[in-house]
Amino acid sequence: MARRETASGSHWIPLSDMMMGLMMVFMLLAAVYMIRVDQTTTLVVREYEVTRSDLRRALQDSFAENFKEWDAELLGDMTIRFRNPDVLFATGSAKLNPKFAAILDEFIPRYVAILSREPFFGATKEVRIEGHTSAFWDNAKDPLDAYVKNMALSQARTRSTLEYILGIEAIGHKRDWLIERLTANGLSSSRPVQRTVNGVTVADAAASQRVEFRIVTNAEDRMARIAEAISK
Repeated sequence: MARRETASGSHWIPLSDMMMGLMMVFMLLAAVYMIRVDQTTTLVVREYEVTRSDLRRALQDSFAENFKEWDAELLGDMTIRFRNPDVLFATGSAKLNPKFAAILDEFIPRYVAILSREPFFGATKEVRIEGHTSAFWDNAKDPLDAYVKNMALSQARTRSTLEYILGIEAIGHKRDWLIERLTANGLSSSRPVQRTVNGVTVADAAASQRVEFRIVTNAEDRMARIAEAISK
């Protein structure tokens, strides 16, 4: 009897060794895969950082002399912010002020010329026109009513800005490229500009009324496509 148990047990020794070997192979393959994904992600992130740095430098070099005149600024994430509400639109109106229209006539052709050249051409996924308001609305029933009314206004303003931009003759043959990427995004008072007063952080109503041009890159899309290709 003891001999049969020993013989029976001996059949499990090579099977357990084989399972252990397979497990080690799977662990090795998983480790190799993770290393490849990590290396690829690191490469894409590094390329993105270089491209973003170069693009920010190109925007700064091109518009540095205009920012004060336009009351605009370049933020760290490559967003260009136009921050004087009196220049942009009349109170409660979605019609561009003539001064803002004149600024766009000068700004947009140069902006598009930068974005549509390599290496920025291939990296630019979206150019977002973002309209922001304060939380105030005269005669609003409550804060929610003010928010909704400001949402409608901010959306109307970005649409009219988009329409004006696409009609600028100087963008010429770049119009089709821009149509594929330009979007209008009204955000109401959801992202106020903050300031500190006597140690307390509050929303700056005047500074919150602004128009921003925000660049969205395709870095995340590239990482997803590469990871998918590796997994196949």
